[in-house]
Amino acid sequence: MKKANNIPEDYDDGMLPEYDFTGKKAVRGKYYLGRQKGYTVRIHNEDGTVAEQYFGPTITLEPDVAKYFHDSESVNNALRTLITLIPNKQVGEKKAKYKVSKKPTKKIAVRK
Repeated sequence: MKKANNIPEDYDDGMLPEYDFTGKKAVRGKYYLGRQKGYTVRIHNEDGTVAEQYFGPTITLEPDVAKYFHDSESVNNALRTLITLIPNKQVGEKKAKYKVSKKPTKKIAVRK
């Protein structure tokens, strides 16, 4: 049984006829992963040259953090300040593994 379409024929949703998407399957987040990886834009100029510009991955700030950082420059300055506070480590250096030795348990002699 098909659902009845309750929209009247004279209903105007404000969409132009060229934006009719009936019969087309929409894909949610189609370009989301591409933006997370970064992408390159090529601009073809009239003189035949091509200008390329790379855009890195998109980073989204949470609303409470975005109150304090209004642009990318302020975020970068804050992160650079934090980086100076971190002790210098070689890239790929692993944390020292400490072995905790257990103290031997005392054996209690059982009297007979």
